[in-house]
Amino acid sequence: MARKDTVEALKKRKIGSKAAETLAEAGFTLSTIKKASVEKLSKYISEDDAIRVLKKLGVEAKKPEKKRKSKKKKPEPKKIEPQPDIKIPKKVPPRTKFEMGLTKMVEDLGGSLPRSVISQLAHRIGKLKLSKKVKKEILTRMMERFNSHLVDPNESAGIVSAQSIGEPGTQMTMRTFHYAGVAEINVTLGLPRLIEIVDARRSPSTPMMEIHLKASVMKELDNARRVASDIEATNLEDVSGIETDMVNMQVIIRPDVDRLASDHLTMKELEKAVKKMRGTGIVEYEKDVKTGEEILVVKTGESSFKKLQKLRENLAALRIKGIKGITRAIIRKQYHEYVIYTEGSNFKEVLDMEMIDPTRTTTNNIQEIYEVLGVEAARNSIIKEASSTLGEQGLTVDLRHIMLVSDIMTNDGDVKAIGRHGISGRKSSVLARAAFEITSTHLMRAAIIGEEDYLDGVAENVIVGQPVTLGTGAVTLVYRPVAPSKKGA
Repeated sequence: MARKDTVEALKKRKIGSKAAETLAEAGFTLSTIKKASVEKLSKYISEDDAIRVLKKLGVEAKKPEKKRKSKKKKPEPKKIEPQPDIKIPKKVPPRTKFEMGLTKMVEDLGGSLPRSVISQLAHRIGKLKLSKKVKKEILTRMMERFNSHLVDPNESAGIVSAQSIGEPGTQMTMRTFHYAGVAEINVTLGLPRLIEIVDARRSPSTPMMEIHLKASVMKELDNARRVASDIEATNLEDVSGIETDMVNMQVIIRPDVDRLASDHLTMKELEKAVKKMRGTGIVEYEKDVKTGEEILVVKTGESSFKKLQKLRENLAALRIKGIKGITRAIIRKQYHEYVIYTEGSNFKEVLDMEMIDPTRTTTNNIQEIYEVLGVEAARNSIIKEASSTLGEQGLTVDLRHIMLVSDIMTNDGDVKAIGRHGISGRKSSVLARAAFEITSTHLMRAAIIGEEDYLDGVAENVIVGQPVTLGTGAVTLVYRPVAPSKKGA
């Protein structure tokens, strides 16, 4: 609505011309005034006028509370307490006297080193009796090594990283690996796994977890078995036989007593789980006439064979115990402790378990790590999974190339794929997007909305046939000839 129309509309609602013109000049329209608070309007007109204007527009308005009262009523921010098993430093520890001495030496030598490097060096040589000359020699060599590893100005770091990961990726095999010699658990490795990681798949094709127990129970096999039993999904058909009695239109459940005992289950828990299931009908205990064993009888109360068969199928798939998503749990002894490997993953629920060590338990599902622990943990998981996938194939890729990829995937606060639905599809350059996938669509869209391309990147400059703005292309040299002197003329 234009300014003049806003003034006229406010005057029609019996609002003073002065207040109407002030609000219209401030950029308000009739709809935005209705949504605005008294505090916002009182920046341009008086508080009483603001309340009057809102009341005439049919909006309930009250005087805002004074600041003094609001300060008293303001709730204190909740303190986030760290988990008991994880020690989080409250602040960065101060530099030691030895560290400060090394820092001074570095400055005297006319160089610089990160504090973390100096701290590690101080920890290594702190107890050694070294002369000042030897310390200076060590620092000089460290600075030389550190500077040789820095990225050169205007270096194509992204292109080099892409080549360093892409070229070895062509040598990778497509295969499934039997994890750690256990035939029951298969883990996708090689090229398919690398594609899963960079595509930021919602769930990997073979999700798995490596679960470590707390120090107090990690050496006890019974505790490991108990945890594995609690984690592994147990269905009703796993612990009992299920029959259909078509004469009496009922389903008979024959519990396996030995299997119930091994899974730490009781008959009452079994009955409770069956009764909880929707559409079960009447559940009763009876004694089998032939064997004398206790059986559970589920009566449908309906004369439909189709519904009876459906009930039998639902009962067979009923989960009695375990964590959703985990189908199998295997216990293996590693060095001095028992470790549980699972087929399937449910990171959040597993971490809530009492005997689990949350600091060492991991999953290969990066999206789950992001949802439970946050983007920094997801970044570290991408680095770990990608480097271990390449390392398993005997391919050596510098970790910093993988770190660059993981940083690009997570720098916006969530995990994005490297593809047209992620990073490549969000590039500012039209030609760079078109060079990747669906060329005609990108060009058509850009033409319709009149998008401009400033040719800042590599791909777009290569397409138009001009030097890229990186490396030697980032520098412009100008030659200015010196005028001949009068003496030599």
